[in-house]
Amino acid sequence: MPADREGERDRERVTVVVVTYDSADVVAGLLASLPAGMGSTGWTLVVVDNGSRDGTVELVERLAPDAVVVRSARNGGYAAGINLGVAQVPDAGAVLVLNPDVRLEPGCVPELLAALGRTGAGIVVPRLDDAHGELIASRRREPTLRRAFADAVLGAERAGRVADLGEVITDPADYEHELPTDWAEGSTQLVSAGCWAAVGPWDESYFLYSEETDFALRARDAGYPTYFVPTARAVHLEGGSAGNPALWRLLVVNRLRLYGRRHGTAATACFWAVLVAREASRAALGKQTSRAALGALLSPRFLTHEPGPHSIAAPVSAGA
Repeated sequence: MPADREGERDRERVTVVVVTYDSADVVAGLLASLPAGMGSTGWTLVVVDNGSRDGTVELVERLAPDAVVVRSARNGGYAAGINLGVAQVPDAGAVLVLNPDVRLEPGCVPELLAALGRTGAGIVVPRLDDAHGELIASRRREPTLRRAFADAVLGAERAGRVADLGEVITDPADYEHELPTDWAEGSTQLVSAGCWAAVGPWDESYFLYSEETDFALRARDAGYPTYFVPTARAVHLEGGSAGNPALWRLLVVNRLRLYGRRHGTAATACFWAVLVAREASRAALGKQTSRAALGALLSPRFLTHEPGPHSIAAPVSAGA
């Protein structure tokens, strides 16, 4: 085969990047789903492990002997793992980012690849169902002060059903057609090579949560929108941030950090106040997750936000 054709073929391959951390109980199911999910698409599997202690690496090496397995020297979080994984494959084609608790449905990736070409998107995401076959509301709108207030007053489920009022798109009818979306939850995303080259790497300063929001919004700003593709399907078993105080605290703090990096002082102070009111109202009802988030929001450590590597607004004091 001519060298130029070999290079073209390599660029057509999909680099599948999976970031693991104590994932032995779920990663086998993902690995089993990959051949059918990838279909006839050429692919290279890269698994980046962030310091598992439960035998995850050994399991991956046994079940996927052809995979590139990287033992990260540090647990730098989800974005750091993705960046390290992509770095293992020079001149990679499209990048498929997967959580270890995802299961691809047959033909998922060919559908996503077709959508990349059809829509001109930089990021495409499938329809996600949970372990019980129920639709996951995975599409999101850009965080705004109005949407944060609506979510606080009405709740995310109700606000998401009213036009573009809520951040989470919760109306099932909005998951029936191929549509652009500001961003989508980060468990299953196919990123075009052009988008990665223009926008990547992911911002490692978030550690966990909001890194996919940041990447999608930067991609949109650069002319690479995100599209939801309902003909591509996957199952996401989902983690436990909603019931874990430490994870919920990080999620809420990173929402504020993301907003502050894209907006000025006054707007960010208002966004902080809305988050405080929301978490305080839930904490008063006894929610331990909201108590943890409220404590973080009121801590001096989080009131002043340093700019991140992709900030477009000056540093702000959220409590000002």
